[in-house]
Amino acid sequence: MASTSDIRNGLCIKYNHDIYKIIEFLHVKPGKGPAFVRTKLKSVTTGKVIDNTFSAGHKIEDVRVETHKFQFLYAEGDTYHFMNTEDYNQITLEKSTLDAPGLLKEGEVVTVIINSEDQMPLSVEMPASVILEVTATEPGVKGNTATNATKPATVETGAEVMVPLFINEGDKIKVETEKGTYKERIKE
Repeated sequence: MASTSDIRNGLCIKYNHDIYKIIEFLHVKPGKGPAFVRTKLKSVTTGKVIDNTFSAGHKIEDVRVETHKFQFLYAEGDTYHFMNTEDYNQITLEKSTLDAPGLLKEGEVVTVIINSEDQMPLSVEMPASVILEVTATEPGVKGNTATNATKPATVETGAEVMVPLFINEGDKIKVETEKGTYKERIKE
């Protein structure tokens, strides 16, 4: 058993007969009244995100997990195939367990969180950013901007990312996986 002081991003807990992963939390100490922790929980079985508030000192049941590095092989409809980089065992996961499936490129190495008790994969953690090639975008028009103007661009995985006007087809860009936003252009 853990308490609210142990809450951190990525912690998996049992709550309401399901396993949830904490994706956001905030410790709040109001001027009067007891402290509490405001959290955003994502169900690892359904992918549904809920908001919940725990009072300070509340006991939570954490789930013992292991992390393993897996390489993404290919997608087949809503099923994604991964291979363990240590023992080469393959697993398949549903699209709902992935945080950003649109940014997952074949060969990408991700961290899979596995429940220690029943060896079931709970969730997939993407790298903080990925480098993808722009396959389609409108040409930017010079002198068409007042401030930070952006345009949609399709990357090699099929996802759409808003990019600055100077990005062209064939450019490689770094994309932040958590928000799916453009970070920078990569020079080769």
